[in-house]
Formats: sequence, C-alpha cells, structure tokens
Amino acid sequence: MRESSQGVTVVTLLADPDAPTQIAQHVARVLPARLAGTSGQGRRFDVEVVSEPFTAGTEDLSTLTRRIVDRGRAESWDIVVALTDLPLHSHGHKLVVDISHEHGLALLSLPSLGGLRFVRRALRAVEEVVLRLVTPRAAGVEEPLQSLGRFASRLAPIHPGPVDEEETADLRYVVSGPRGYLRVLGGMVRANQPWRLVPGLSKALAAALATGAVATVNSTVWSLSEALSTPRLVIAMVGSVALMIGWLIVDAHLWHRPAETSPDARKRAALYNASTVVTVGIGVLVCYAGLMVINIVWALFILNDRVFASMARTPLHATEYWTLSWFVASIATVGGALGSGLESDEAIRAAAYSKREQERRRMLDPGSTVGGHAAVADLGADLR
Repeated sequence: MRESSQGVTVVTLLADPDAPTQIAQHVARVLPARLAGTSGQGRRFDVEVVSEPFTAGTEDLSTLTRRIVDRGRAESWDIVVALTDLPLHSHGHKLVVDISHEHGLALLSLPSLGGLRFVRRALRAVEEVVLRLVTPRAAGVEEPLQSLGRFASRLAPIHPGPVDEEETADLRYVVSGPRGYLRVLGGMVRANQPWRLVPGLSKALAAALATGAVATVNSTVWSLSEALSTPRLVIAMVGSVALMIGWLIVDAHLWHRPAETSPDARKRAALYNASTVVTVGIGVLVCYAGLMVINIVWALFILNDRVFASMARTPLHATEYWTLSWFVASIATVGGALGSGLESDEAIRAAAYSKREQERRRMLDPGSTVGGHAAVADLGADLR
C-alpha cells in the first residue's frame, strides 16, 4: 500500500451503480471517524465514493482486480475498496472479499454479507478491510478478519479461500455450504430492494384495484366467499400470487439462461433465478397485502348489511368482511396479472441481477446506440 505524502490516507470506495453506490455513500459519511478512532497513531483518513460499473461485461476475479489496480494507479488512490452487488465465485465457493496488500485494494461482494443488518455489516466489513490494508502484514501470518468473524456463525461459516499464485489477491474469504448459499441469496434479494418493485407495478395495481372494486359489490362473490372454506381461500391466494409471479417473470423475460453450459454457469444462473423469484414474490405479496387492506376499507364504506344478508343469507359481521376482502384480493391479483402486460419492463427487470448485468454488458457492446458508444468510451478511459 502506498503511503500518502500529506499524512492523510485516501480511501476510495469504488462502487457499482445503484445499491452498492447507495451503501458506499452511507459508509463514506461515518467511516473516517471510525477509522481514525480505531487505527490510532493520529492517522487521518479521507474517504471518497466513485460510482461506475467496474464489473461491466465480466465476473472473472482476475479481470476485476486488474481493473481496480489500473483505476487506483491512474488516480493515485492509497486504498481502493470495490463494492459490487454481483455474487462472485472462486474455486466453487462464493466470494466474500478479495484482499491485496501489495496493491492496497479489496473487492467486496455485498450479497455474501446476507440480507439482515445489511448496511451495518457492509460498514463493519469495509472498516475491517481498510484497517487490514493500512496495517503492515507479517510474513506468513494470516489473521482472521474480526468483523467477518462476527458475521460468521455455525449457520453460515466464512473461512479463508484458496488463492492461486498468479492472482493479484493475497488473501481471500469465501462462504460455502447450503446455509452459505441461503446467506448469499438473502443478500442478493436485499440488494435488489424488492420494495421498489411495487411502484413499478402501477398499471397492474390499477387493474387489480378496479377488479377488486367491482368484485366487492358483486352478490355472486359474496355468496362464494361465504361458501368457501379456509383451505380453499388459502389455495385461491397461493394460486393467484403464483400466477402473478409467473406472469411477471415470463412477460418481462426475467428468467436467466446461461450462455455457457458449464456447471459453474448453471449454478450462477440458478442463483440469479432464485433471487428473481424471491424478489418478485416479495413485491407481489406486498401488493396482495395492500389490496386486502384497501378491499376491507372499501367494503366497510360501500356494503349495506341488510342487502348483504338478503343476498348471502348470512349477517354481515367482522368475519364476513375479512373473508370477502381476502377472496376479493385473490380475484383482484389475477386481474392485476392481466394488467401487468401494460407495464414497462424496465421497472420489473430491475428486480433481476441478470438483467442489470445485461445492462452493464450493453455498455461494452460496440453495436449499441450512440449513448452506448459514449459509455464505452468513458468506461474505457476510466479503466486505462
């Protein structure tokens, strides 16, 4: 690691656009004070954020670290910590962090931090990595990262991973095992920010609300809601939600098909698809819950107990309001699935890692639009 001539260590957080940049900006606000208080010796730190798609077109660790090294040399940064929302792999394991003491760089794969306390874990991981890089490394001594050790547990063990001699990194931490897979999946879903899917379904929600409003005042729906048992209502709910999820994935072309046929490519595709299904599923469930609340309010406002009792042959009590709103929410969700065909695909595609990676690939596509050519030129200049 280079030493700053002015007594200030410049730490640059090189972040992919979107969620990694947001996390980097949060970390940059609090990291200097934490580093100064932890490192001691009167050391000062200057933390800056650079947002650019440094993972464009590749998931190869050697290529990524070479890009980071070249970028750091061009800007004379003391320490570079790169943050990406891509789930990176190494020797069959899922990468947590790559560290190179010689070049003063680290590459942190945010999904490996899991889905809970995401920002806090990212802050602690970046802090520990920077402290590791500013501390001279004793030859042959490999101390565990303390913060990563606190994140690790019997449920998702983080441990040192193998590093080839020709690689830039000299220290690597990975996560493995089925529970490690779930940890990375949770981190991918968290990085996807599934709540952003709800505003993107405005046309589908409009269709669902219109369907629900009509169904709530339909006497046939009243009778059906009273006749259906709880298991059948559950089946109707599960079926409507599954239909909505499936339709969104198919209609927006979210299912990722690997270009390669290798086992690693298939595993990566399965991870991408699992995160897409969970992300879209969370968004649809939030919509379903919102429909139920709106249906209850609408039913309380519009229904007349005498008319309902005469048509459904049962008095209108709290249970009837709940059952009717539940059933109507399932009907409305099916209507929303049909209305989702009017949606712009971009908001829905933002839920999928594979689509964001395809957008990064377009920036390097020489046959894209003029804007794509400019992006390629800018990125090429940055990486030289």
